Amino acid sequence: MLRQKPEGLDWQSSSHMAVPRLEEINLLHASFCRALSEPKRILILYALKEKPRHVSALAEYLNIPQPTVSRHLRILRNQSLVRSEREGSAVIYYLADYRIIEVLEVMRQILCDSLTHRTDLLQSPLTLET
Repeated sequence: MLRQKPEGLDWQSSSHMAVPRLEEINLLHASFCRALSEPKRILILYALKEKPRHVSALAEYLNIPQPTVSRHLRILRNQSLVRSEREGSAVIYYLADYRIIEVLEVMRQILCDSLTHRTDLLQSPLTLET
């Protein structure tokens, strides 16, 4: 069963798109899927959704060592998911496109629905036909 489109998300433009070619899927995977494959990078994106931050503020906020945050920010920046701006001697990082959070939220909702469905299946009594 297909789920209805959530309100607030504009999928109008994507509904008319053809099935992507393998080259586009490979580019999508190389650009975004690999960048999102590390949970700490997803945490960084959510932290930057709240407000732009510099590396040490992100490290403190997420309780992750600063060199680790820097490494993940470099990957996110290289994949155009975050941007940086110099503010005096500090470099401030911010989301390049807030739609990435919408994508993550849709993925979280799908996960939640999937877990609910699995729980419902486990809790439902077995029906044996005689």
